[in-house]
Amino acid sequence: MAKIAPTATVDTKAELGNDIEIGPGCHVGADVQIGPGCRLIANVTIMGNTTVGRGNTFYPCCVIGASPQDLKYEGTNTKLIIGNDNIFRENVTAHTGTELGGGVTEIGNQNQFQVGAHIAHDVVVGNHCILSNLVQIAGHVQIEDHVTVSGLSGVQQFVTLGRYCFITGAGRCTADIPPYVIFGHDGIIQGINVKGLSRWGFSDDSIQQLRDICKVLYPRRNQTPNHYRLRNLYGIIPWGREEANGVATVARRLRDAEAHGTNDEHCRYMIDFLKRSIYDGIHGRYLESCRRDNGSAPARFYKGGNGNVRSQRQ
Repeated sequence: MAKIAPTATVDTKAELGNDIEIGPGCHVGADVQIGPGCRLIANVTIMGNTTVGRGNTFYPCCVIGASPQDLKYEGTNTKLIIGNDNIFRENVTAHTGTELGGGVTEIGNQNQFQVGAHIAHDVVVGNHCILSNLVQIAGHVQIEDHVTVSGLSGVQQFVTLGRYCFITGAGRCTADIPPYVIFGHDGIIQGINVKGLSRWGFSDDSIQQLRDICKVLYPRRNQTPNHYRLRNLYGIIPWGREEANGVATVARRLRDAEAHGTNDEHCRYMIDFLKRSIYDGIHGRYLESCRRDNGSAPARFYKGGNGNVRSQRQ
């Protein structure tokens, strides 16, 4: 049986599992399905075509399943799918998908979304991820497993965050972030996420091999010790050429990394991730090459009631 507070509003068409708590001031819409063991503490809104798995906790003022903030959204009954055992802290927002983006926003299992985090339309979040306070995830982003994003960070649309990466506070992610690395707010890769990998049980040998590969892919080229510039990997160096200062091209560095001879599965994944991002991506963002629209906003938004384009003053 669900435990529902007298001041909560639950549509009679909503599907509720066993042992659910719905606190004061909450609202649950008609197309919502909530699995067993979930808790809506207070003033939580779950709306839209939203499916919630078991054991999720929603803290006050979360808004889950609202329509996407995309001008191309046509009002279709798109979906938000949430897995099991996730924690949504105060004021977290998560939107449904869009027609052109596949129609589904998907969140995996055992993630924690801290105060004020935003998950936009058509985002895919894996498992065991942490999005800290006020992290803003734009549309079509893919977050692989075991990713940690520190507070005040922003992730641009169509970006992929590789597994086990760590984004430092106020990070600005405008290109795919490789797996296993620490990415600084200044656009610099600071090396391998050694502490995070150790916590997840990576062997010392595997971590050392990742560190060796990182040094090949991101050679030191400034006075800051142990830092590797991400911008040298995405879209700056023309393919097949050498920079004026003699630093090898991306293609050369990837070849060198492959020739390093490692048989570690994580090193192999890191190289494959970068090849996919660079060769198949647009502006270093793999998923943008898969977008189904032309990137233009609908003309109706930019026209007045008489069909004429709005003036610059408006």
